[in-house]
Amino acid sequence: MTSMPPPRATAAATSDIPVSRRPAPPTWVVVALACAGQFLVVLDVSVVNVALPSMRADLGLSAPGLQWVVNAYTIAFAGFMLLGGRAGDLYGRKRMFLVGLALFTLASLAGGLAQAEWQLLAARAVQGLGAAVLAPSTLTILTSAVPEGPPRARAIATWTAVGGGGGAAGGLVGGLLVDALNWRWVLLINVPVGAVVLFGALFWLTESRAGGSRRLDLPGAVLVTSGLATLAYGIVQTEAEGWASAATLVPLTAGAALIGLFLLVEARTKAPLMPLKLFRLRSVSSANVAMFLCGSAMFCMWFFMTLYAQNVLGYTPLEAGSALVPSSLAVILGSKAAPRLMPVIGARNVAVIGAVVAAVGFGWQSTMSVDGSYLTAIMFPGILMMLGAGLSATPLAALATSGAEAGDAGLVSGLVNTSRTMGGSLGLSVMATIAAARTGGEPLPGALTEGYALVFRTGCGVMLGGAVLMWVWLPNGSAGARRRLRVREG
Repeated sequence: MTSMPPPRATAAATSDIPVSRRPAPPTWVVVALACAGQFLVVLDVSVVNVALPSMRADLGLSAPGLQWVVNAYTIAFAGFMLLGGRAGDLYGRKRMFLVGLALFTLASLAGGLAQAEWQLLAARAVQGLGAAVLAPSTLTILTSAVPEGPPRARAIATWTAVGGGGGAAGGLVGGLLVDALNWRWVLLINVPVGAVVLFGALFWLTESRAGGSRRLDLPGAVLVTSGLATLAYGIVQTEAEGWASAATLVPLTAGAALIGLFLLVEARTKAPLMPLKLFRLRSVSSANVAMFLCGSAMFCMWFFMTLYAQNVLGYTPLEAGSALVPSSLAVILGSKAAPRLMPVIGARNVAVIGAVVAAVGFGWQSTMSVDGSYLTAIMFPGILMMLGAGLSATPLAALATSGAEAGDAGLVSGLVNTSRTMGGSLGLSVMATIAAARTGGEPLPGALTEGYALVFRTGCGVMLGGAVLMWVWLPNGSAGARRRLRVREG
């Protein structure tokens, strides 16, 4: 098997070219390294939440500082994602993988050794920057190394399962580390793992980049990075300031204006950072919108399930993390089942079925009570939600990356991750507002349960709406995939 089989014939200026003379490593090694990088990125989004009280007690963090331990990572991650994806296309996917992983690992070390609030926040921002460079490279390296068709679908399923498992495992891993050691190890644990992956990538991965002599679109890069970061800042401000405050409306308006200006610039430049023709591809545009919607609901699931377990049912942080282990296994099962179903019933149908299954889980979860049992109030609805998430995410990622030219693979991968991240950030802010409005500020279990239940009813509606959108808009990829497979085999 060659290292970088092009998914389809392209012009020389946009083709994917290998730049290393080393023999291609086994495919499973490439998949394992890409998935390990993705696991670190996704795990770090959620693992820190459990450690926040300990961080506050040890470093004397202020209330805003505590919030910014999470926000600094999220804003940098969302803001630089598209730039990180395009940098991989232009300067080399392996190089950006190594740069992103090195930044992430060193920032984890700095955060784990922080002695003051500003040191921890700076480290978290650099972690987010490293993750933004690393995350698009993980998917691009994987899709470039595995030929299009069933093998790539299985590889994407593994990538999706690892990402879902990383998000789900965050609470459990964080609880174990804080209880057994201390809060610093939720960051320090990244150092040995990152070093091993970095060493493996350095010696095993082969380099590739887009062909031609294209240069980075600097005005576009500045506009989209500042626009996404400003939007992310405005979104995270809603939790503390509300949606109607100037502290929220000003950055949201400014971010939207910067994104609008970015689109105008991209329409006129000869070598755009994001060719707008990508959005004319049905697979790219529809899959990213669907990813945004699903992310807006699914990202909230872990957050509010953990709050319900701790604030209403009285679970400890470690017990709450352990309670979600079956859900973690369900997302892996769904992700691995999806590529088996896609050639049979089509990628679109698998994504729709996944969204419907998740909606059933959200609806079941919305019947929660103050004295709910583990099986019916957490485990079974959680399994349905995460099984559906795994079934949907794999075909959506496969469709979003299948239609673009090879030279835009990194950008498309960054767009997939951006859609999911921004959808999750916006969804969490909206759902937090919905829950707060229903509880009316009452911290009593009954009021909290009503607020959380309304969140899951809303999530059920979002997932049903997403299912309808997928059915109407997504292309059904099975027939085309079978034709391409027959051509290769013939």
